[in-house]
Amino acid sequence: MKLSEQDRIRVGEAVTRAEADSDGEIVTVVSNFSDAYHDAVLHWALLVAFLALAVVAAAPGFFIGLLDRLTGGWLIWTPRELMTVLLAMVLVKFLVARWIFGLKAIRFALVPASTKARRVRRRALLLFRLATENRTRAKTGVLLYLSLAEHRAEIVADAAINAKVTPETWGEAMAALLSAVRDGRPGDGMVASVEKIGQVLATHFPRSPDDSNELPDRLILL
Repeated sequence: MKLSEQDRIRVGEAVTRAEADSDGEIVTVVSNFSDAYHDAVLHWALLVAFLALAVVAAAPGFFIGLLDRLTGGWLIWTPRELMTVLLAMVLVKFLVARWIFGLKAIRFALVPASTKARRVRRRALLLFRLATENRTRAKTGVLLYLSLAEHRAEIVADAAINAKVTPETWGEAMAALLSAVRDGRPGDGMVASVEKIGQVLATHFPRSPDDSNELPDRLILL
């Protein structure tokens, strides 16, 4: 799922229209993903390795019998040899599991929804601090952030907006965006969300005669 060049133009134009009736400034950012989740891959691979150890600990006779079948029963295993084979087996399982779980589709499927939500929120806050926070004269900047791989979005607002607008107020904007993303239309969702954000800003922060465009209207793709 990607945004086309036409989508970028449409979102930028939607921002320009939304800001026409308000002192608010809207920054739009779309990212392919908010985190690589390599730590989650490591956690699952370690779980597989520990499960292998647990199986051997629970049924050592089965493990030794399997080794005997593989070697034809000609070897008498010493404790050191058994430990060496066990270590090698666990290492191979860990490496194979790490490779399998590292595949993008599997990796994102294994990450809990709560973890994705936290990572998307953290990335949105970081981008807000870098690109939006306190960068407008009246502290009326809003960041609309969409993370495509997670199908999640965040709206982060500046101090003056938070003083008047509760997080629940952005519900319609979020719903419009995520509904379109689920349908594979992220560009349409961004445009619809920007329009609804603009309506909220126009209500609480109508445009002043001396208002100027302080932040770029173009969509930022990461």
